[in-house]
Amino acid sequence: MYDIIGDIHGHGTALVELLKKLGYTEKNGVFCHPDRKVIFVGDFIDRGSEHKKALTICRSMVEQGSALAVMGNHEFNAICYATPDPENAGAFLRKHSESNRQAHQAFLDEYPFGSAEHKDIIDWFRTLSLFLDLEAIRVVHAVWHHPSLSIIQPWINVNHCLLSDAYVEASRRGSDLYDAVENLLKGIEFRLPEPYSITDQNGKVRNEVRLKWWDEQATRLPEAATNTGNTELPDVDLPNTIFRYRDSVPLFFGHYWMQGAPEILSPSIACVDYSSKSKNGKLVAYRWQGEQTLNDDHFVWVDRVG
Repeated sequence: MYDIIGDIHGHGTALVELLKKLGYTEKNGVFCHPDRKVIFVGDFIDRGSEHKKALTICRSMVEQGSALAVMGNHEFNAICYATPDPENAGAFLRKHSESNRQAHQAFLDEYPFGSAEHKDIIDWFRTLSLFLDLEAIRVVHAVWHHPSLSIIQPWINVNHCLLSDAYVEASRRGSDLYDAVENLLKGIEFRLPEPYSITDQNGKVRNEVRLKWWDEQATRLPEAATNTGNTELPDVDLPNTIFRYRDSVPLFFGHYWMQGAPEILSPSIACVDYSSKSKNGKLVAYRWQGEQTLNDDHFVWVDRVG
């Protein structure tokens, strides 16, 4: 049985509190449970101030077999930020722009760029699977997008990790692999018509919004867009081609900054990311007991401070 834990974002103390609440105990430096395993949904880094504490716990659990993990968009970005662009001397696959640096700074404060510790943790990020299909349940960071899962097949190994030479192609905007990784790790997006735009939590102006692909009743943009704050959006219909997850296999994911009391999104869909910057942010787990129909009562969480 599994405890699926949402986006941690460098909050090590909250992670310890949640693991203890779930009944995990620390033995020889590793948190474990006699009957259960954790699954981390990615986004271990950025924003918090306890990256080393959080990553030491997560990595040791994965390496000692008491946890599984998938990659989040923040780990993918960190890899690309650290990887030289072979086609552009002096550049990196993710630009070292001021906005990118600021978004990544909390992680770099604890893992200075280019240090041995930084290189080591980046190498570990490369071992994270893009998705987990455990037959009874599925786990991905943002969306289980069937077309994108097909596209990435030639670019992953048997453990569903991106091959080393895939990162260049996955960083080239406009390539099929770029779009596929964007979908899996960042979600389904809708391009706004001019002159509309939104400003994200890092102050970056964006021309696309993430969609609530799980909400089949949300067929118009204002009700289907998520994480847009108070931005006024055009009242337009969504294309009927927008992806919807309709498989019966329960799906768990993070990424979307849900708010309020944790609850399932459908009988087979649950988000475990409630890591809002607001004072009501939570670190959330779903305690899966083997059920095919998910249950609100299986959520467990701790308040996240700082």
